[in-house]
Formats: sequence, C-alpha cells, structure tokens
Amino acid sequence: MIELVMFDADGVLFDSTESNVAYYNWIFAKVGEPPLDRDEEVKAVSYAASEVFAARAGGDAAKLGAMHDVTRNMDQAPFFRMLRPPLELRPFMLELKQRYKLALATNRSATVPALVEHLGLGGVFDAVASALDQVRPKPAPDILRLCLQRAGIDAARAVYVGDSRIDREAAASANVHFIGVGSRIEHHRLIDTIAELRTALELLDADLK
Repeated sequence: MIELVMFDADGVLFDSTESNVAYYNWIFAKVGEPPLDRDEEVKAVSYAASEVFAARAGGDAAKLGAMHDVTRNMDQAPFFRMLRPPLELRPFMLELKQRYKLALATNRSATVPALVEHLGLGGVFDAVASALDQVRPKPAPDILRLCLQRAGIDAARAVYVGDSRIDREAAASANVHFIGVGSRIEHHRLIDTIAELRTALELLDADLK
C-alpha cells in the first residue's frame, strides 16, 4: 500500500508557465539578455533555475553571476500571484493527509519556503526536498530519495506525482511509483489534474494488493 505521496510543484500543484516565463524574462532584461525562446520556455517549467541560467550564460561566468545577483533581492510576490492552482490546495491536501504522508519534491530552490506559505500549505508536508538542499536536480533521483529519507518511508511504498519526462525519470531512478499529470507527459497512470488524484491513488493501491 502507498504510504507517501510526493508532489512536484510546477505543473502539478499549479500551472506556472506564465509565472516562470515572466520570472526569467524579468531577470534576463535586468542583465541585458533577450527573452526566453520557445524551447527555453518549456524547460523553464521543469528545470532548476541554476540549469536555466547556466544554459543561457553559455559558459560566461560574469553573465551567470549577474543573473544570480539579480535573484538575491528580487520580490517574488508578483510571480507567485501568477500561479494557477487547479483547485483550493489546502483542504485538498489535508484530506489526502488523513490517509497518506505528503511530501514536496521540486527542482525549485530559494523560492520554496515562500512558495509553500503563499500556497497556504504551511505544516501540510511531512517532508520537503528541493534543489535548495544542494543535491543533484531531477532527473537525478536525489531529491526524491531525500524526501523518502525525511519521511521515513521505503521507496516501494511511495509515489511521485509529476508532469514531465524528468519527473518520470527521477521516479524510476528512485524506484518509486509514478502518476503523471497533464498533457506534457506519457505514462500508463495519467490524470488531467490533481483533482483526479484520489481515484488514481486508489487504483494504484488496488494494483499493489
């Protein structure tokens, strides 16, 4: 039986495309860079900020440093307000919490604590792991394994809920079950939004019996 449900953030708890594009374009404008191209916009949803910055800098240490400098004092609130959850998150999560432990496993880094508070999810998660923990970002399994360790749950009794190829690969590498969300991912366990998650979890539990 599943005991731990781990969530990706972007694309799962909320639609963040508008927010992420605005975030990176604001930073790039500050350092004299052009906006994200279409390929970068797609990656901006799933990849760690450090990876997006490194790819744009192309080995230019000064440019990379300038991007990171901009992020240190920027106000995240305008970008948080662009996030679009598919439902009211706190009551939904608290209902799930009656049956499962919950965790957040995301490639986000410095924005994670403020994001959790903005979403009204303070005290909801039994474990949180992110790129802020200075481990390899997904698709490496490190962030998921850290969640498992912090929650005290074996991989065989955990599921990761994600919306991208790198989420699916991270779950496979960590030997946890996977449920895909949305149209950007292919998987035999696939839901449109987390509003359908309870049914998907019940089906997964039935398959594991």
